[in-house]
Amino acid sequence: MDHIAETLRSETRDGMRIDWDMPIAMDDGLVLRADVYRPIAEGRYPVLMSHGPYAKLLHFEGGYVTAWHKMVDEFPDVLANSSNRYQAWEVVDPEKWVPHGYVVVRVDSRGAGRSPGVMNPRNARETRDFAACIEWGGVQSWSNGKVGLNGISYYAINQWQVAGLQPKHLAAICLWEGMTDHYRDYIFHGGIYCTFAQNWYDMQLKVVQHGLGTRGHKSRLNGELVSGPPTLTDEELGANRIDMWRELFDHPLDDAYHRERSADLSKVEVPLLSAGNWGGQGLHPRGNFEGFANAASEQKWLEVHGIEHWTHFYTDYGVRLQRRFFDHFLKGEDNGWDRQPKVQLQVRHPGETFVQRFEDAWPIPRTRWTKFHLQSAGYGLDARTPTAPAEIAFRALGDGATFLTEPMARETEITGPIAARLRVSSSTRDADLFVVVRLFTPDMKEVTFRGALDPHTPVAQGWLRASHRKLDPDRTLPHRPYHTHDEVRPLEPGKPYTLDIEIWPTCIVVPAGYRIGFSIRGRDYVFTGDSGGRLSNMKNEFTGCGPFLHDDPRDRTMDRFDGETRIHLGADQENYLLLPIIPAK
Repeated sequence: MDHIAETLRSETRDGMRIDWDMPIAMDDGLVLRADVYRPIAEGRYPVLMSHGPYAKLLHFEGGYVTAWHKMVDEFPDVLANSSNRYQAWEVVDPEKWVPHGYVVVRVDSRGAGRSPGVMNPRNARETRDFAACIEWGGVQSWSNGKVGLNGISYYAINQWQVAGLQPKHLAAICLWEGMTDHYRDYIFHGGIYCTFAQNWYDMQLKVVQHGLGTRGHKSRLNGELVSGPPTLTDEELGANRIDMWRELFDHPLDDAYHRERSADLSKVEVPLLSAGNWGGQGLHPRGNFEGFANAASEQKWLEVHGIEHWTHFYTDYGVRLQRRFFDHFLKGEDNGWDRQPKVQLQVRHPGETFVQRFEDAWPIPRTRWTKFHLQSAGYGLDARTPTAPAEIAFRALGDGATFLTEPMARETEITGPIAARLRVSSSTRDADLFVVVRLFTPDMKEVTFRGALDPHTPVAQGWLRASHRKLDPDRTLPHRPYHTHDEVRPLEPGKPYTLDIEIWPTCIVVPAGYRIGFSIRGRDYVFTGDSGGRLSNMKNEFTGCGPFLHDDPRDRTMDRFDGETRIHLGADQENYLLLPIIPAK
């Protein structure tokens, strides 16, 4: 039931006309609610839309206080040229778009914020709702008929999904850190269950579920109840949302459940800008790279940056990039975007230093794919193929073994996807492998980076459950194995198996004298220095992997995983790390 009065509230303030809680009717009769920020002058303008569950009336600082202050304290340009009264989590600031001739529309998805219904993130019903909202936005009296989508994370993920439905008014999409594959990018890394989603559901969605009413937030945007008006009982709220803790664990293989919540890139034909983050291991960057590479669109661009997940979306750097893209496709401006190189990289150096560079394609065509073989002598990592047989054993749930290159003779850039091949046996019927690419100074201090969430993120990470080792030969590339995750193939204890492991794309310029390390572990990477602290919207303290942990005892039972893992080395046993070495232009 929709409890919002049909007496619509509109006002003019801060240089905008704002229509609160505009109704958008779905094909099943349910009404979603949208806020529309538009220029005061009458006219037809391009539309920037977002649709999602984080509650359109919840102010960024009110819901995500540590993230907000972390951003604005370091990047004051985020605050410039705006009153910041309308800032909200992971969507555009209307005060930076409406004065430039855009209408900004924020829609609360089904079951969230001001929109009634059952909360079921990213399912087919929600994607159809989004398509209906786009078509609504394309025919309003203030619309020029062209709708663009822009946003971070959830507000990027569902762009990939809805673009596959090809709504006719959709003209361009900007996907700022958004995954494409519900199974591989998000829930089961290499077949290993990640606890992030279930915790995210508790900490970020349940707290803004429609029906919290007076028990929820009151909006500093307009004084209304963020998740109201109705105030429902706990039982009523529970009946209006899925049980994510159960649902995710009930689908351990890549089945129809995960496909429904993933993008069909073969049907994404709209112009797109995919913006990824080198430090986003565990959630989004794989999707940004895979989406760029595999979307059917003939007009597509890739941008990759560093530091926190949300920051550059709001900085002048990000806003200028987004505006050039949308001005070209939504306004038809001849601003040079059609001559923009396809790939724009912020090339990462130690010390959070980034140097912008343009490329023609991804992976970079001049890449020198170089194998670094594991050595038993001194746990080395180099170009020589081992000849003498050897075995390296470690506790299957422990910290494993680390292999090191010699100090780099010269500055060396590593940019692109990474792969590893290992010859492994287990004393049990399965084994989980956590592989980590690391960087060490000449005096063997580890260099970490400000990741999308965790401030102590290693260079790159990958994961594989040995029983999920089956490859899809049609989709596997030498630098990016692709596992089917459609069946479990238990190990025969003590028997060696070849495992190809995908390691998510990364970028680092290694200074001369530094070493690359390659750790093969039986559990999540842990940074051994200072704590990474917490964010107000996350459950766990950050220790190197942010919230992307794989420690659910339902998934990693002692009888299956608490044994011994062995790496089998020798002339007939391939064990290597395949690195993308980039020669200077």
